[in-house]
Amino acid sequence: MAIEDWSERVTIAHLAAEPQFSDDVRTIAQRMAASPQQPRDVVLDFAGVRFVNSSQIAQLLKLRKDLAATGARLVLCAVDAQVWGSFLVTGLDKIFEFSDAVPTALATLQLSRA
Repeated sequence: MAIEDWSERVTIAHLAAEPQFSDDVRTIAQRMAASPQQPRDVVLDFAGVRFVNSSQIAQLLKLRKDLAATGARLVLCAVDAQVWGSFLVTGLDKIFEFSDAVPTALATLQLSRA
């Protein structure tokens, strides 16, 4: 996984497929928890992910909750059709914020902060 600080307020994480996915999300959560005084929005790039399981979804929900508690946002982007189906079936398409691609997610975050 590659994590990049796109700006002072936004971190982008390019997720890998399992088994790295769980470690990737855990690393992001730890990194965000390390500096709660500086909340950062997080963009998760799902371009390399083709499957999610229930424990991964639980990790994403916890990350979303932790970020929201600091006033930060979580945006999932480039979600594969099969993964999107998992979010639809579970109703999580209404919980998470989605974007088609990383640049669109970044633009959305920037416009909402303006």
